[in-house]
Amino acid sequence: MGNCSGKEGGGGDLEDEIDFTGGNVHVITSKEVWDQKNSEANRDGKIVVANFSASWCGPCRVMAPVYTELSEKYPSLMFLTVDVDELTEFSSSWDIRATPTFFFLKDGQQLDKLIGANKPELEKKITTFAESSTRPPDPNL
Repeated sequence: MGNCSGKEGGGGDLEDEIDFTGGNVHVITSKEVWDQKNSEANRDGKIVVANFSASWCGPCRVMAPVYTELSEKYPSLMFLTVDVDELTEFSSSWDIRATPTFFFLKDGQQLDKLIGANKPELEKKITTFAESSTRPPDPNL
């Protein structure tokens, strides 16, 4: 259950990118791609799970395969990942103070947030949102 709050040690071999290949994770490379994916999610009625992480962050590296696995298990959600070093200004606009930070969004509005590499809590939140997104709307609401 760790998190990273800044680059430490200037590190050699951890500089490689985190591997999100496989699964249904969309890597966000620009504000435009972020807007496009959020528009798709809104159109399709999907909740967005956004992972703000960093390639040098050990806990982010631990969570990457978990996040990818969850993206495969819950296709009713849209999974995005943002490298805070690649999109520094954009990440700052989300007030990211530690990585990984996970946001849960619906129609561009924040529903929830999880800071840190807490696998059980991430799984719990994703399961809850996946179930709520697949239930038919309550006609009494």
